[in-house]
Amino acid sequence: MSEIIYFDNSATTKIDPAALKSLVMTMENYYGNPSSLHDLGNQAKALLNKARQQIAELCGCQAEEIFFTSGGTESNNWALKGTAYEKAGRGKHIITSSVEHPSVSHTLKELEQEGFEVTYLPVDKEGRVNPKDLQAALRADTILVSIMAVNNEIGTIQPIKEIAEILTDFPTIHFHVDGVQSLGRFKNPLIHSRVDLYSFSSHKFNGPRGVGILYKKKNRTLKNLVEGGGQEANLRSGTENLPGIVATAKAFRLSLERAQEENQRQEAIQALIRAYLKQYPDTIRIFSPASGASPHVLCFALKAVRGEVMVHALEEKGIYVSTTSACSSRQTGHSSSTLLAMGVDGSWAHSAIRLSFGFENTEEEAQCFIDTFEDLRQKFTVIQ
Repeated sequence: MSEIIYFDNSATTKIDPAALKSLVMTMENYYGNPSSLHDLGNQAKALLNKARQQIAELCGCQAEEIFFTSGGTESNNWALKGTAYEKAGRGKHIITSSVEHPSVSHTLKELEQEGFEVTYLPVDKEGRVNPKDLQAALRADTILVSIMAVNNEIGTIQPIKEIAEILTDFPTIHFHVDGVQSLGRFKNPLIHSRVDLYSFSSHKFNGPRGVGILYKKKNRTLKNLVEGGGQEANLRSGTENLPGIVATAKAFRLSLERAQEENQRQEAIQALIRAYLKQYPDTIRIFSPASGASPHVLCFALKAVRGEVMVHALEEKGIYVSTTSACSSRQTGHSSSTLLAMGVDGSWAHSAIRLSFGFENTEEEAQCFIDTFEDLRQKFTVIQ
């Protein structure tokens, strides 16, 4: 076992050695600009096309439907704003859930300030949207539905297939899925053929940071948000991050190849920790659903111990976790919007921490976490 235990893989993952090798190889040997007309540019362009084709084949789509961005946040922003600005003449109503990642929720708040109307669907006690609520919210002026596939804070899997079936009867509405936490959790990476836009982030599946993917169905149009040299079919300008893209294609494939094995391993890790936590129902509350959720996320709280206090206490023992969303964890006084939307009391929400497992984590590490957490639990119980 390593000297540290890294249980914060929903925040970011360690790059896969094979992906790192591809990254360095491309940096060293394919340094031409893919837009250049000379041979070095042609070599870089060919490698870019190959990476795009590889990802498209893994997704079961066409290469022209894969667009590269700087990350999941940009992919989400582009999907939302690009749709809103493109379709504003037909309507200004958007539907989403009350438990989306800030890259979606904050973007929609901005669109509201620009005159768009957003319906935020409620969730149940497991953080799950009811497709019937979505169907009831649809209107003649609805232009976009955006629902995440897997919740980044508690791991809940949303009923994307059921929502897709409903939207089959509404072909003019764009259906966007934030799939940043979802790769390897579904047999089909894009889940359903009715999905029009799907966001990925490389560093969430052991690829490099700074690379995102937006799948855009070829018959859908988006307003481009970045002007410049006309890269990415003139829809997302800027010189492509070729080393990052090549490494992303490698990590994408490896993640899917080991998905079944890793899901089983993560289920075992979570089951071990969950069994321990359930021994203390009065002082420990588990927020991640026992079923219908991704096994790589486990969110819970120790009563009356603030999440950031527990994070630092574990860090001192060499165990790295987060509060809830790493993107919001540095905000003073922040409580998880997801937990609050689920009806969790604010005091419990303040105490939440999130464990998130990756392909290198083991049951031995899980047991080490249990032993360490038990020592801390006893310590904090005495203090209280």
